[in-house]
Amino acid sequence: MTDEAKRPASAGARRTRANGDRSRERILNAATEVATERGYDGTTISAVSKKSGLPPTSIYWHFADKDDLIAAVIDRSYQRWAGALSLPVGADAAAWAAHIGSQVAKALEEEPDFLRLGLKLALDRRPAERAAKGKFLQGRNATVDQFAQIFRAIAPGLPDDKVQLLTTYLIAGADGLFIANEIEANPKRFVELFELHARLVFQSAIDMVR
Repeated sequence: MTDEAKRPASAGARRTRANGDRSRERILNAATEVATERGYDGTTISAVSKKSGLPPTSIYWHFADKDDLIAAVIDRSYQRWAGALSLPVGADAAAWAAHIGSQVAKALEEEPDFLRLGLKLALDRRPAERAAKGKFLQGRNATVDQFAQIFRAIAPGLPDDKVQLLTTYLIAGADGLFIANEIEANPKRFVELFELHARLVFQSAIDMVR
């Protein structure tokens, strides 16, 4: 077969992939809106189909079931949020704290669904494990590991038990600030509180070493 004969099939394959990617994004966007309004239990494939304008068969082509779909929503939100957390190089502890606090807050304002949906699922005590809940916990554990490394970088010699203590406290405080902002919706104060929270916790790490 000549190269010329091969080209149309290759171009067609690329168009198919591109169309598939666009459909997947439409479905994820619609699922995010529905899940934000109705929560996990209130989200249905029918509602996502109506919101996205795509038939249920298209949704099932990309996702095995509702749980798989919500897991993908959480994973996409987490990846976007984590991608916004670029850390400064060669900065002192105070600069790190201010940068991280504001970056986390702003990233959460742009991609709140990771925590908004994930915290609800994490509090769900049903015995059946959900893929969506597992995806949230996976992302959360990766975040814990990331911040533990930051504590070790700004406070060399900090014992592992103290690293774990401060990391847990940092994440728990971030959860609380996020929930408070969901109630009060004050973006400016949200960023200021995150900066304050990070600065105080990182300074505590330095004080513990001293």
